[in-house]
Amino acid sequence: MPHSSIDLIRDIPDFPTPGIVFKDITPVLADAAAFQSVITDMVAPYVGQGLTHVAGIEARGFILATAVADRLGLGFVPVRKPGKLPAATRSVSYELEYGTDVLELHADAVGPGDRVLVVDDVIATGGTAAAAIQLIEELGATVVGLSVYVELAFLAGASRLNGTPLSALVVYA
Repeated sequence: MPHSSIDLIRDIPDFPTPGIVFKDITPVLADAAAFQSVITDMVAPYVGQGLTHVAGIEARGFILATAVADRLGLGFVPVRKPGKLPAATRSVSYELEYGTDVLELHADAVGPGDRVLVVDDVIATGGTAAAAIQLIEELGATVVGLSVYVELAFLAGASRLNGTPLSALVVYA
């Protein structure tokens, strides 16, 4: 009998800093059946929603977002760390559970009339997701939703999304 993808998620204590318990999804990605099931489940709520793009947040979000974009027949837009995108960018600084960071998006990646699904692996405190949503909206596009594999609900990240609908397959309360 196949195992659930949740059984493959492993906890890595004190990563990337002491006190953080990192939810490692790489065993899920390495299991073909689990990975395909995760992508199918992440795509399901967004079929027929008139999406134009899927935006993925660096780095594990890229893995899920490109598969979701492919499954939906859409283009992929990378939301990256500073200095990684070659053309003109927009950037935003944000706080996360263990420090601060910056995200960038090509200034011409999306625009008015575009309907974007943002994809990441995990939502924790919500800072990264909120920053990605802010960048996309600043370019005039509409963020239809945020789809993640894992939500750490006890960190209340969804509260930082300013009403953007959140879809999570695995929720740790």
